[in-house]
Amino acid sequence: MSSSDKGKNYSEGSSSRSVTTPDIHHHQQQQQHQQAPLSQYESQKRRDWKTFGQYLKNQEPPVSLSQSNSNHVLEFLRYLDQFGKTKVHIQGCVFFGQPEPPAPCTCPLRQAWGTLDALIGRLRAAYEENGGSPETNPFGGGSIRVYLREVRECQAKARGIPYKKNKKKRNQVIKATEEDESNQPTM
Repeated sequence: MSSSDKGKNYSEGSSSRSVTTPDIHHHQQQQQHQQAPLSQYESQKRRDWKTFGQYLKNQEPPVSLSQSNSNHVLEFLRYLDQFGKTKVHIQGCVFFGQPEPPAPCTCPLRQAWGTLDALIGRLRAAYEENGGSPETNPFGGGSIRVYLREVRECQAKARGIPYKKNKKKRNQVIKATEEDESNQPTM
């Protein structure tokens, strides 16, 4: 080993001793992320978070994530409609209300309700994972729930599939319990 190599090893060793505790913790987190591949959900959540952040940066004037609110989220969801793949028939379309139209039409493509619902769930989780508090989470506001409900109902009507909450299971459980109680011998 030459003297220059010894100095190199020594300087590398000394620089690693001067690393602060937060740097070590950050380095350990990076190693864990590199070792364990992210699940599909985690990867998608990261992509969605980056996409929303980029959307905010592209606004005039740019909006920071900390300044974003439910109005920004609603605008983002409407913006995403242009990339949708679900045909949503408009009220005047001859195929409005038909589950499987026999021919193509000029109605717009939109994001499917299920896609938007899943997206909001991932963004809501990402917001909190990135330091946001649940109380100020713009993805969990009432206006977002109302918007998603309206999209779901509109898309169901356009396809002729009335949306009803599935209360069947609960009613079956209640009936079974009532039957069990009525079959009990009285004392």
